[in-house]
Amino acid sequence: RLCLVSVYVMFFLSAQTILQHDSLYSRPFTESFEETPMWVAVLTNVGYVILIIFGYLRDLLRHWKIEQRHIAREKEEQKDFVPLYRDFQNFYTRNLYMRIRDNWNRPICSVPGAKMDLMDRTSHDYNWTFEYTGRTVKDVINLGSYNYLGFAENTGPCADSAAQVVRTYGIGVASTRQEIGNLDKHEEMEKQVAKFLGVESAMAFGMGFATNSMNIPALVGKGCLILSDELNHTSLVLGARLSGATIRVFKHNNMQCLEKLLSEAIIYGQPRTHRPWKKILIVVEGIYSMEGSIVRLPEVIALKKRYKAYLYLDEAHSIGALGHRGRGVVDYFDLDPRDVDVLMGTFTKSFGAAGGYIAGKRELIEYLRSHSHSAVYAASMSPPVVEQIITSMKCIMGDDGTSIGCKRLQQLAENTTYFRRRLREMGFIIYGNDDSPVIPMMLYMPAKIGAFGREMLKKNIGVVVVGFPATSLVESRARFCISAAHSKEILDTVSGYFHRQAES
Repeated sequence: RLCLVSVYVMFFLSAQTILQHDSLYSRPFTESFEETPMWVAVLTNVGYVILIIFGYLRDLLRHWKIEQRHIAREKEEQKDFVPLYRDFQNFYTRNLYMRIRDNWNRPICSVPGAKMDLMDRTSHDYNWTFEYTGRTVKDVINLGSYNYLGFAENTGPCADSAAQVVRTYGIGVASTRQEIGNLDKHEEMEKQVAKFLGVESAMAFGMGFATNSMNIPALVGKGCLILSDELNHTSLVLGARLSGATIRVFKHNNMQCLEKLLSEAIIYGQPRTHRPWKKILIVVEGIYSMEGSIVRLPEVIALKKRYKAYLYLDEAHSIGALGHRGRGVVDYFDLDPRDVDVLMGTFTKSFGAAGGYIAGKRELIEYLRSHSHSAVYAASMSPPVVEQIITSMKCIMGDDGTSIGCKRLQQLAENTTYFRRRLREMGFIIYGNDDSPVIPMMLYMPAKIGAFGREMLKKNIGVVVVGFPATSLVESRARFCISAAHSKEILDTVSGYFHRQAES
């Protein structure tokens, strides 16, 4: 009888909650995720199989001491202990990752603007160690930094203001906010953030990653339910795990899957006891940094309201980069920020600074000030970093008396549209939303990851390449991050090189 009632209630709820998707959006919402062709998936898997076979052969050579052993390994006297290093992780690192390790962690020695300088390095032991040659690779086109609005610069109003604050306050505060590390600049910044977002209050943290991982455990715990998008950032995943709450994952941006989990949570409650959940928290991102997709926020808010859940929105990549006023994905969809219970974002990208923030109702912020580990134990943000945030935010809002921010927002939107269109015209498979400045271009096969990154650098183009385990096995990609600092000539240089390669 209980099962029949549950089925009836679920049917009734789903019949009552069919969303009129078109009516929720005030603008076209276009995203593309072309499915991996079967022959590409087969060849990619074959490529990994070949790499793994050769990896085992190399391990055999190392065992016979024919090849030098560079890996971290247990001491002989510890052989009866529980292994400290997981075997497959080690295998993957030494036999697959090491082949293309030179594509990552390249040190730069300039401002990460539209162009940057790289320190040249070389390896004599197959990427296990690197030596600097003393040469600098000049004017490398930067398509990897999250410098969406171009505020990561060493000249201009932001740099000048930060330099002046260093003379007044110094670099470090040497205390926490709750002791004697609370500066008037911190108070000014948090008021500015709240004004920028259109909410009652906000608080800042010195690290974006910790903003998620340390604050989610302060908001939910045992007896609570977290509904998390399957492509959420690691900081969100870690925060959810540390909270002790029950975690259920829904398919990326799939509102039918999310609604199903919500209705089941309401009907069945907690496992075994079937008591109602203390809280249900939906956790999503504004822009997903590996996919270039934008959250279907109007639909998420509609579901959140219907099922009386809470919403945690991570705007790390969308704040400053989306919306006609740069207020992020909430502004992009012309929604009310008060409909989002917890607004989170970082200052490391569009603002060219460091740290993160949580914003929302005043009661929420006052609670976090005394319960968040990040607020209680972490050192205060550096004064020049705080000033960089204040000045760049005022530029975006137009409170500085100039149109710098408005022009950069417009330039970023134009650059994003132009570069995406150029790549599509040349036949490349790209993922994500048409308005997202994060543009993944699919490479698929493992051999292409290293080859693409190296060839780009030879042409003075710096890109980020991504493969397994950061993506699925058959979806390796290059990820371009577009900036307002990029000129049309720079984007034409990059797309022109792609066009010549495509033709050849």
